[in-house]
Amino acid sequence: MRQPAQYGRAVRVLLVEDNPADVRLLREALADGETDIELRVAIDGEQAIDILQASTLDPHTRPDLVLLDLNLPRKTGSEVLAEVKADPTLRRIPVIVLSGSGADHDVLQAYDLHANAYVQKPRDLPGLRRLVVEIERFWLGHALLPI
Repeated sequence: MRQPAQYGRAVRVLLVEDNPADVRLLREALADGETDIELRVAIDGEQAIDILQASTLDPHTRPDLVLLDLNLPRKTGSEVLAEVKADPTLRRIPVIVLSGSGADHDVLQAYDLHANAYVQKPRDLPGLRRLVVEIERFWLGHALLPI
């Protein structure tokens, strides 16, 4: 049985990921967790910005947490991150960069753009499931989100 979210409703998570296999795996891993999660997926940076900007007009749709890949079509994850953190209405949303890259340049750039965390994606399903459990445990279990 899934535990209710600490805020009395499902936690809204925006996953910004263009790889369908990663979307499927992350969706499955989040569904297996203990938190009630309402998952929305953006498949490119433009779509992510559209979803986030629309949520400024309706706070009931605003994500509580964003999982952001860096390597995206149409608008990079770094561009999305810069726009989110520059917007006074969106900047409080925690953004976790979830990238296949562990390059120092990517990590430093993400933190320079005010990412709340940078996590390198595991290359296998068990590793990805463990990572999602840890993200859920910390960000949805211990951290207080600005809801």
